Formats: sequence, C-alpha cells, structure tokens
Amino acid sequence: MGKPTGFMEYTREAAPYRDPAARLGDWNEFVQLPVVEDLARQGARCMDCGVPFCHTGGLMANMASGCPINNLIPEWNDLVYNDRWRDALDRLHETNNFPEFTGRVCPAPCEGACVLGITDPPVTIKNIEQAIVDRGFDEGWVEPSPPGERTGKTIAVVGSGPAGLACADQLNRAGHSVTVFERHDRIGGLLMYGIPNMKLEKTVVQRRVDLLEAEGVAFRVNTEIGIDVSADDLRNDHDAIVLCVGATRPRDLPVPGRDLPGVHFAMEFLHGNTRSLLDSEHADGNYIDARGKNVIVIGGGDTGTDCIGTAMRLGCKSLVNFEIVPRPPDERAENNPWPQWPRVFRVDYGHAEAAAAFGDDPREFCIETLEFTGDAETGLTGLKTIEVDWSRPQENGPPFSRIEGTEREWEADLAFLAMGFLGPEQLIGDQLGVETDARSNFQAEYGQFTTSLEGVFSAGDCRRGQSLVVWAINEGRGAARECDRYLMGESRLP
Repeated sequence: MGKPTGFMEYTREAAPYRDPAARLGDWNEFVQLPVVEDLARQGARCMDCGVPFCHTGGLMANMASGCPINNLIPEWNDLVYNDRWRDALDRLHETNNFPEFTGRVCPAPCEGACVLGITDPPVTIKNIEQAIVDRGFDEGWVEPSPPGERTGKTIAVVGSGPAGLACADQLNRAGHSVTVFERHDRIGGLLMYGIPNMKLEKTVVQRRVDLLEAEGVAFRVNTEIGIDVSADDLRNDHDAIVLCVGATRPRDLPVPGRDLPGVHFAMEFLHGNTRSLLDSEHADGNYIDARGKNVIVIGGGDTGTDCIGTAMRLGCKSLVNFEIVPRPPDERAENNPWPQWPRVFRVDYGHAEAAAAFGDDPREFCIETLEFTGDAETGLTGLKTIEVDWSRPQENGPPFSRIEGTEREWEADLAFLAMGFLGPEQLIGDQLGVETDARSNFQAEYGQFTTSLEGVFSAGDCRRGQSLVVWAINEGRGAARECDRYLMGESRLP
C-alpha cells in the first residue's frame, strides 16, 4: 500500500452532490467527482487490512456484503494514490466490464464491508471507481479490442441490460459471434430506460454500447423474441442462447380504484420520461407529465426514489412517498453487525430534492394504501391509507396489524407503484419451454446457469430475481463462461 498511515491522516470525503435547487433545473448527473488530489487521499485511506472484505463478495443476511464481482479494490486504490491511473484502469477492467455503470448506480456493498468502516467512515470506493473509468475514456485509454480470431460459433443473448451486455462482452472476447436482441428502440435495458438520466447519463451507456459494437458484438433493437422472432427460429439459428431478460413484471396493488386514470406502474413513468427526453427533450409529449400535479409514490426502494427525482424535475406541485415498512434506525442495530450491509436510515438524492423544494423529507413510514379515490372521468383525486404496527403481526396474515383510528385521506393526481418486481415476463420462456422455479424465475443453478433446455442459459434478474446491477454483471460473466465451456469443451473466461 502506498501510505500505511493514510487511514489515520485523512477523513472520508465523498463526492458531493450538486445543489438540489440547481440540479432540479436539468437532467444532468447530480454527482460532482472530486479533483485528482482528493481522490488520491481517499485511495491512501485504504488500509493494509490483511483480509480485504470489500472484494470478497457474497450474501449475508440475504444482502450483498462486499463486491459481487470481486473487484480488486485495494490494488486500484493504491494505484490511484500513486498516480498510476492507467494501471488502475487495467486492474478495474480485470473484473468489471462496466465500471462506469457500477460507479454510478451501485449502492456500494464494498463500502459496507470496508474494514475501515468498523471504526471510521469507509473508503470512498465507488467514487474512485467512477473516476478511474471516466478518466480512462477521457484520456482515450479505453479503445476497441476485437478478438484476434473467431470460433465460428453463434450465440443469441436476449436482453441488453447489464447481465446481457456483460455476457455478450465476455463471449465476444472468447471469439464467438454474438447477437444481442432488445425489444426496445435503444440498447441498455434497465441502464437505458429504467434508471433516469440524472443518475446515469445515457451518453455513458451509449459510449460503452458503441465500443462493444466496434469490437464485433451485433445488436438488434425493436426485436421481441416470441413476437418478431420466434423462439424456435432463435434456437435453430444459433448454437446457444442466453436469456437475460430481467425481472420486469411489477408488483401490483389490487385495491379499490386501482384502474383509475392517474395510477401507473413506476416503469411506465420512468421509461416514457427518459425516452421522450432522449427523443425530443420532452417536446413530443409522449410521457406522463407530473407538472403541477400532486404526486404520491408508493414504495421506498431505488425505483421509488427515481420516481421522486423525475417528478421533481417535471415540476410536481407536491410529493409524498409511502413506505409500508418502519423507518430504519440512524445507526446499525445489534442484529446488523459489520460486514453485513448496514440497514440504516439514508437520505437519497430524490428525498433531498423534495425536502429542499417542499421543506421536509417526503417519506411516510408504516403506512398502507387502502383505496384510490376518484372517477373514470376526472381520474385519480386521492388515496385512503391506514397506519400499521409491525410489532403486532397477524396470525396467518401479514407481519403487521392495522392501527384503527389512523385512517387518512391524501390528495393526489398521480400515483406511481414502485413496490418491486415479481419475475420475468414469460413469453419467451413459454415458447422455449424453459422450466421456472417457485418464484417464476427461469430455473438455472447459480454457477452453472444452465436451464432445462440444452444450449439455453439464463443470467441476471430473470434467474435470481430482482437484484443489483453488480449482481447482474456477475451473472452475465458467469453465464458467458459456462456457455463458452458448453460450446468449446473448456473455457478460459474468468
């Protein structure tokens, strides 16, 4: 390590966010990366900890602990400290196909498992990761590197999200001819249309797609397997198939008034907004406009936060965020020890923006929606809710009880359902005849990624369920390795 005493000399200095009032006026990324000298100091904070839990990724308490793709974090932290940025980029790309994505949208389980984090704020690993790869693109160090020879094998990757792109990248490096099929009009899946531009600018996604294309990966957009191309034709035309279609079936809220105009799934809102932004800077009107509307977002995860940030930029009149779960504690609970992911109260970018505009954090905890109110002509006008008590679970029922006398009505013109996803859409699975597990995901053992059909593999959210971008990259790389082994008898892919 470059500076053995760095962790004692320097404090954590995370990349600041742009001022909320300023960033609400545009759709640009809200993170401002520190200057090189600040990042070098953060690299110096990386300890000679013996066992670097930051890159020993796995699951603890059902959540990621450490980096799922086993990024060589101490190595590139040291290289940044020593001003060896190009070497740092090489080490970063050893394990991560797309650090520009994870450096922006990953919740950084690596930082949650940082050994320094036992006593002090952890190293700003995520900021350093983004800075390395962004500098690599800026300096021209990231260049197309097509394989020297081709194997003659053809592979179809269905879905162009992080799992599909990682899988395609790895298989192309092995010399196979890879075609990625995407049902939408742009490549990127979740990265393109599921994550708003202010969190991940689409130029960042497109520059990686352009690089993959220059290296020989073929892309077919506006092509849905099962409709535009039959599953049988796909199998007949390729030596192998990898399903990376994501978990895109949203969890619904079947209460009275659900069908009223103004009640939408979160992805309807996010997808349409980003597409209109990219197509016309919202001039075409092909999006759900929250301007001047009272907005309620139901669900408190990343998707809910993205709905908040999007509604705020569109100029909503008011915003409330419902969470059915209790407010997390400010500090780790005794049953949540290091190196588990710390389940603590956080203020994400959307919450901060709503607080800056309206004076308070928009979240309401322990609240259940009972009914959407309004009529078919005027649309949604409000919601009826009740508070819940998680200390009194119901026998043979939900793990909470309703608190009588806490009923309340809320004014609302738009409501967005951001309560998670149930699994993949089944069109291609049904046509292929792929077996599914109890959660409706495509049945394939982790590490093998083989479905019930020979030559058909599965990776990412459609196999493991809704998860992190970094886990999708992990699975895309793993499926590529096993697909390569199936085609060639062995594989040198990591």
